[in-house]
Order: sequence, then C-alpha cells, then structure tokens
Amino acid sequence: MPTFRVETPPVSYDAVVERGVLDRAAHYVPAQSGKVIVVSTEDVWRHQCARLERGLAGVPHEVLFLPGGEDQKRLAPVERLAEEMVRLGADRSSLIVAFGGGVVTDMAGFLAAIFMRGIPVVQIPTTLLAQVDAAIGGKTGVNLGIGKNLIGSFHQPLAVLIDPELLDTLPEREYRAGLYEILKAGVIRSEPLFRFLAERSAEVLARRPEVVDRIVAESVAIKAQVVSADERECGLRRILNFGHTFGHALETETGYTRFLHGEAVAFGMRAAVYLAQMTGHLSAEDTVDILEAIRLYGPIPSLAAIPAERLLARLASDKKTMQGKVHFVLPERIGEVQVVSGIRDELVLAAVQAALA
Repeated sequence: MPTFRVETPPVSYDAVVERGVLDRAAHYVPAQSGKVIVVSTEDVWRHQCARLERGLAGVPHEVLFLPGGEDQKRLAPVERLAEEMVRLGADRSSLIVAFGGGVVTDMAGFLAAIFMRGIPVVQIPTTLLAQVDAAIGGKTGVNLGIGKNLIGSFHQPLAVLIDPELLDTLPEREYRAGLYEILKAGVIRSEPLFRFLAERSAEVLARRPEVVDRIVAESVAIKAQVVSADERECGLRRILNFGHTFGHALETETGYTRFLHGEAVAFGMRAAVYLAQMTGHLSAEDTVDILEAIRLYGPIPSLAAIPAERLLARLASDKKTMQGKVHFVLPERIGEVQVVSGIRDELVLAAVQAALA
C-alpha cells in the first residue's frame, strides 16, 4: 500500500495507507520519546484496543479518554486531559498517540499543540472521515457554542497511520459519512475519483477491500498534495472547504448533535452546488451529476424544521469569513472549484432553501 509524503515548512511526515500498519505502530514512536500517552474514547478503546496494544508492544504507555461526540469537542475536556498528563509525569519529551475518529484527532492534536507549548503527536485515525481528512494536515482544535473549530492551532503530526482494516467494523452511518468526504475530494480535485464513486457505488457501499483501499489512497494523496502546497490555508488549501461552510452552519445550528460531520458536509455540498448553478459557475449537467452522487451515499438525517434564514446568519461566524465577507468554494466543473466571495444574500438564501428541500 502507498505512502504519501506531506511536506510543510515546520515538518515533513508520511501518511501511510496500509492494511495492518496498526500492528507496527511502535515503529513510528521515536526511541528518544519520553512518556507516551494514548488518547482515545472509551468506545474506540473497547473495540480496537487489542490491535493497538499489540502494535505498541514494547512501548510503555498510558491511556487517557476523551468524551465522544462533536458536542463534546470543547476546551474543558482538553484541560482535564492536560492536568491528567501532568499528574502522570508527562513533560516536553512526551508524545501523544491520537487513536480515534475526527473528534479525537482534532482534540488530541490540539492537546499536543498546546501542552508545554507543543509536543509530538502520531495520528492513528479509526473512522473513514478521519482517515481521509481530519488526521492529515495538522488542523487541530475545538468548537465554541457559536461556531465550529473556532479555537485551534496548526500542529503537524510525526506520522499518520491509516489502516483500512479498522473500517471493517465501522457502523454503516459512520462509513457513509466518511464517503461524503471522499466524494468532496473528487469534486474539488479528481474527476476520475468522482466518476469511480458515481459508477461503482454498490461496491463502495459493500466495502470491498480493494475498492476501499483505492478510494482511501486517492483521497489521502489529494489531501497530502494540497496541504504540502499550502499548509496554512492561504491559497490552494481553501478548496478543501467545499461543503464545509454551509455544513458547519448546520452543525452549529443543531447543537452538534443531529448530524455527523460528513452528513453536514453532504448538505453543504448540495447548497454549494445549487449556489454554483445559480451564479453561473456550474453547468446543469454537472449539477445533476454531483447531486445524484451525493444522493447515492445517503440518506442523511431529516432536515425538517431547520430555518434557512438562521443558517444564513450562521455563515457570518464561520472562521473562513474575513472582513465580513463569506467565502464559498463553488465547483466550476467536476474536478475543479473556485473560491468566490461577494455573493448576494438572497442567492445564498435560495441555495440553502434548495438544499433543505
């Protein structure tokens, strides 16, 4: 299986996509590391701890737990774990192993970024969404009640270990939520990946190993290329926000409890596609193709009783809004997008209403 190099000014590292790589986790813990702290959630640990314990054989480590759920991705649990690390004797030589889904990769990465002004982290994502997106690129952070990921830091890992075998026991809803992120990668950067997902959805949903390995590897390759070109989201990396601007508004409005992140991105992609068509950026044919591909990997929870006007108001608090201007990532064709600002509110509202329908 392939290894993808992420090259950023602070550090370069490998994102390894390999069945069974979890069994070699100890290889990625530097010999000079001090106390090793595994950060996970109780449910992930209950189901997958034997694999990681085997992979870390010979590496003494402690295990600390974060609460699960996007609504728990707040500062308080990070502070609690930092205090527990101090009590365990962690110091600047310590290392964190983040073992879980997107919430864990974000929070444990943030903990590593701020503990004693920064210690190393190895990311081992256990969900599809985390494997193809959250664990790669060094974005870490927590939510505020007013908006998603508004407190955080860029903190690149030492390595990202992506073991597709972990997906075999992933609940169906979690798996589909991750597929939306892969679909996003196709829309923004790879028409062949998009067409593969659109034409072979039955095999993708059946989790055929060779199919899963292919789409994970292609998505990781795209993320590694984009991050290497633009670590701090000053240019190219902004395209990764396709579907996220509207999706984050939906998550915030519903208290982070109604939708998985990938499901919110699916809604956000629908809204962005409608907006792209309304503004003349996207052809009717590509609009239909993208919307149909999103439908293939559904359903998502009901969007009933969510006011479009409130989602529109939420966009102003998005972290990608600058000097009062909301920036939208709009597809121009499948495989290519553009960052656009200055769109009239009435058009944005119409796109949100269409996506909610």
